[in-house]
Amino acid sequence: MKILVCISKTPDTTAKIAFTDNNTKFAQDGVQWIINPYDEWYALVRAIELKEKDASTVIHLVTVGGADTEPIIRKALALGGDEAIRVNIDSSDSFTIASQIAEVAKSGCYDLIFTGKETIDYNGSSIGGMVAELLDMPYVSLATKFDLNGTTATINREIEGGEETCEVNLPVVVSCQKGMAEQRIPNMKGIMGARTKPLKVLEPAAVDALTSVASFELPPAKAGVKLVDAENVGELVRLLHEEAKVF
Repeated sequence: MKILVCISKTPDTTAKIAFTDNNTKFAQDGVQWIINPYDEWYALVRAIELKEKDASTVIHLVTVGGADTEPIIRKALALGGDEAIRVNIDSSDSFTIASQIAEVAKSGCYDLIFTGKETIDYNGSSIGGMVAELLDMPYVSLATKFDLNGTTATINREIEGGEETCEVNLPVVVSCQKGMAEQRIPNMKGIMGARTKPLKVLEPAAVDALTSVASFELPPAKAGVKLVDAENVGELVRLLHEEAKVF
């Protein structure tokens, strides 16, 4: 079986967020970059678990980005990917990114494509569905459990107010979230081996972007705290109604 795992580079959750060029670009100076946690902890690790059950399984990684993404690709290889593919284009447009991944998938004839449910920077949660549509494959989102019996996958996913169990034949695209697997740390053998694993760089397919960033905006600064005497219930009600506007 061949599995393609989609990997993206995101700022560490502790990174200080700022913008440049009239708030149209993210300021990258001093930012620590990591593998998007949903891609790493759930999509990639679940693929590795499947390989551990069937040694004939091959795991390929794909990322869409410039050369600065290669350190995080090497970490993903250290965790357990067999080889990686980087499409050499920087884009924040989901359709462009999904189209590049779909082109890689078409040439690779994969049985299973895993993505994280979303990236922690843009939180778009759109790549998996777009890739599935472009490949004319079934798509299961928000998966918390994935089991495979031959070419039939049983997938648990979150729905509003509960959980749903789906059965689908491969090939399929699945977006993964918490519950799918547990975070792993690469060992020294994996780190050393990742240095020599193949990392292929492809030029992007010609795609017209559907969206562009007009501007970024930070959330408003938190207001100061107002303390109300416990005996002054009327003032508390007034503040909640007129200033906090909770009712």
